Amino acid sequence: MNITSDIKPVTYLKSKAADLLNQINITHRPVIITQNGEPRAVLQDPESYENMRNAIGLLKLISQGENDLRNGGVRLQEDVFKDIEGKLEERL
Repeated sequence: MNITSDIKPVTYLKSKAADLLNQINITHRPVIITQNGEPRAVLQDPESYENMRNAIGLLKLISQGENDLRNGGVRLQEDVFKDIEGKLEERL
């Protein structure tokens, strides 16, 4: 992967938007858009964006679980199922 081909100035985006979108959707690599030599935005295809969001969501859940473990906020699966069964029996 050659990251220099994935960095484009905003003027390139203005003049070649369709070509840039085509590149992004074919390669599935994000493109960094610069303005005055500074990175200002990242363009990414929708599939890769959705995959990234899903991965971040899973990482957040794992982090919350680890936090619960450290703070003693866990219960045995057996106890949870017993509680659920008891509540279901009460309703019936």
